[in-house]
Amino acid sequence: MKSLLTKDLLKFSEENLTPLISDKRRLLEILAVVLTAVGKFVFMDYLTWRLPFVVFAIIAWGVYIFYRYKRENNILKYWGFRTDNFRASIKIMLPFGIISVISFITIGYFLDTINITWHVLPLLITYPIWGTIQQFLTIGLIAGNLNHLKSIKLNKILIIISTAILFSVVHFPSIWLMFGTFILALFYGFIYLKKKNIYAMGVFHGWLGALFYYTVVNRDPFQEIFLKFLN
Repeated sequence: MKSLLTKDLLKFSEENLTPLISDKRRLLEILAVVLTAVGKFVFMDYLTWRLPFVVFAIIAWGVYIFYRYKRENNILKYWGFRTDNFRASIKIMLPFGIISVISFITIGYFLDTINITWHVLPLLITYPIWGTIQQFLTIGLIAGNLNHLKSIKLNKILIIISTAILFSVVHFPSIWLMFGTFILALFYGFIYLKKKNIYAMGVFHGWLGALFYYTVVNRDPFQEIFLKFLN
């Protein structure tokens, strides 16, 4: 009886923490994410302004997050910027992360694409920041908003698959990146709708993404983004 009462109180508390967001705002946020994805193709792929675009996107979305936080104190926890379940989220994702790293090394070994240098170290520190923003945009705003639309009730499986497809397409034209990010987004979609924690997903995204580049894709993002820009 006590256990059931505790669950009811937790459910009531979580419902009270859910901010009132109109469908119009949710759809506008989704549109803004799509425009950010279009900007990736224009500024990162076509103009090769990788670092300026990443920095601008982080700052712009950071400003929006701060703006919403000042107006709605509980919006951060609602989105998944929380620390109370960080450890629990890491434990859930850890087996997936270990299997992913083993898969990267195995694929890289057979493709002869393993090219790990010291360049991976600064990426392991900086990439989680960009990974956190990416997860906030794709999983938090796309999947989260689609899941809470009042006018249209969408199937959760459809939401997760649609979000994964969008996240995969953004990484065109690299087939390996499209495949890897599709699998990652599928997994993150289920995790997010069950246990929201953008920080945990951002860290895993950054670390797995950095290792994926140097083991499977055989590219050096540190050279492409930082050293190229500095030179």
